[in-house]
Amino acid sequence: MNKLVFFLGPGGAGKTSLAKAVASRRKAAVLDMDILLRPAATAIMTMHGLDPDDRDSDEYKRLCRDLGYRITMDTALDNIGLSADLYVVGPFTKEAADPAWIETELQRIGMTLQEVEVKVVLVTLKDEELFRERIAGRNSPLDGWKFRNWELFRSAFSPRTVAWPLPEVNVAVIDNSSPELDVTAGKVEQFIYGE
Repeated sequence: MNKLVFFLGPGGAGKTSLAKAVASRRKAAVLDMDILLRPAATAIMTMHGLDPDDRDSDEYKRLCRDLGYRITMDTALDNIGLSADLYVVGPFTKEAADPAWIETELQRIGMTLQEVEVKVVLVTLKDEELFRERIAGRNSPLDGWKFRNWELFRSAFSPRTVAWPLPEVNVAVIDNSSPELDVTAGKVEQFIYGE
């Protein structure tokens, strides 16, 4: 059975880069919520006369957020049981705080946590300045709201936990501050595969 590994954390932490670095060493598909939702979010925001690059405002969350998680999880669940592991990337803030969420998702395909190995990589950085530097370095129009509303956005950098009923050893907090991504990817690979 393939593994279902979540890479969670705030914008700028390097979730996608880290997931891709580990996937390059293993047989795994990277399902990034931002990528999967992007065409629909751009269309929905445009149809409502809103900024099509907005990915953080209350309007975006009301119109698009839940759709993004549904698309991402439907894709992941549809691939449970194949040979490639699944790396699911996104903030998952509300979902990670709900103890029943992961079991409810697995029930959608008639499975349980005893049948699917779920692991969580909580990706973080050493300080707020590095988050700001990394987000600025992406030079993405999707980050405009973050900079215009930094005082509000920076609350996302608080330490996180996962309320899902997983064994403690299935959740790891990974500091992705090192510029040597390969070294950090090695630590994550060890956490996921134990080799």
